[in-house]
Amino acid sequence: MLFDQWLRGRLYQTKRAGLYRTMRTMHTAPGSSVIINGQQKLVFSSNDYAGLANHKKLIDASKEVLNECGCGSSGSRLITGNTAWHERLEDKLAAFKKTEAALLFSSGYLANIGVLSSIPEKGDVLLSDALNHASIIDGCRLSSAETVIYNHIDMDDLEEKLKETQSYRRRFIVTDGVFSMDGTIAPLDQMMKLAKRYQAFVIVDDAHATGVLGENGRGTSEYFHVVPDVMMGTLSKALGSEGGFVAGSQELIEFLLNHARTFIFQTALPPANCAASVAAIDLIETQTERRKKLLSHVKEIKSCLSHMGYTVIGDHTPIIPVIIGDAQDAVVFADELMEKGIYAPAIRPPTVAPKESRIRLTVTANHHWSDIHYLIDCFRRIGKELNVIS
Repeated sequence: MLFDQWLRGRLYQTKRAGLYRTMRTMHTAPGSSVIINGQQKLVFSSNDYAGLANHKKLIDASKEVLNECGCGSSGSRLITGNTAWHERLEDKLAAFKKTEAALLFSSGYLANIGVLSSIPEKGDVLLSDALNHASIIDGCRLSSAETVIYNHIDMDDLEEKLKETQSYRRRFIVTDGVFSMDGTIAPLDQMMKLAKRYQAFVIVDDAHATGVLGENGRGTSEYFHVVPDVMMGTLSKALGSEGGFVAGSQELIEFLLNHARTFIFQTALPPANCAASVAAIDLIETQTERRKKLLSHVKEIKSCLSHMGYTVIGDHTPIIPVIIGDAQDAVVFADELMEKGIYAPAIRPPTVAPKESRIRLTVTANHHWSDIHYLIDCFRRIGKELNVIS
């Protein structure tokens, strides 16, 4: 068929560019070690930062509510999908984030799109970091407002863009809290000062910071001791469950409940997911040693790989990008890691810029120190074999 021939040709170009992707099958529950395609592998690519996705307390909480409420929610929150567990989790999230209220979405992606497509209006402008997540980019595209890109975490460039956009009715600065491919942290303290100076609002997606950064794991707002206007987040990373949320003022939450299409028309999360997330927040708040262990792992890996001669970017977060450069070289490096029992796929364009392909390592609280040392040793051996380091 002509349609299939056309798609086949496009796929051929994708393969030639070294950008072809396939899926691998996980045969066991999330953990530091998983059976992938029938073989045991150490996993250094998971977003389960706090190591809670397979925690007994989350599983037990889910089981109890699964028996009580069933598998699905049966509809949107505004029709038949709202339960006491959804409301309990929203109260828990608001208390955790130190805001007046919170609203659940079925994913963090939907939370970002819901906020950005409903709040800014025509005549407004969104100032978006150049390395924002795809969900923010797509939300900006669906917004009635104009979008202006500023250089990655460049506050001088952001200030220039704020000066240039004073003719717009409203200005919204939108950023990731922790950037998923670079591991950098948005300087929210400086951003909030600029927002006050130039009458702007700040919207933060704290997906990769929630449960990780800050004295109590509340994210970049706690890390910098600031309160952005809108805080989005996810339950599917450090909280080990599934879903997204927005936290902020009562007025913000009421507005989104009435205007965010990705909330109004989306089937609600199953109540069992909500119960698991409540249990996860309890653990994050009480088991502070998890974060301490996690960040100790980060420090060791970054220090050792940098000392070997690797280009390691990012701030002190569980996302540790090791730049390889060429897409094909990054794939070969990832294949060599896989041969040695480590699963850490290559990240290539269009996810990252050309010539910035990388091994994006992520570390969790569930990794043992022996896992960390084995990873470092493999990077030493493979780097020398492939002439990536001397």
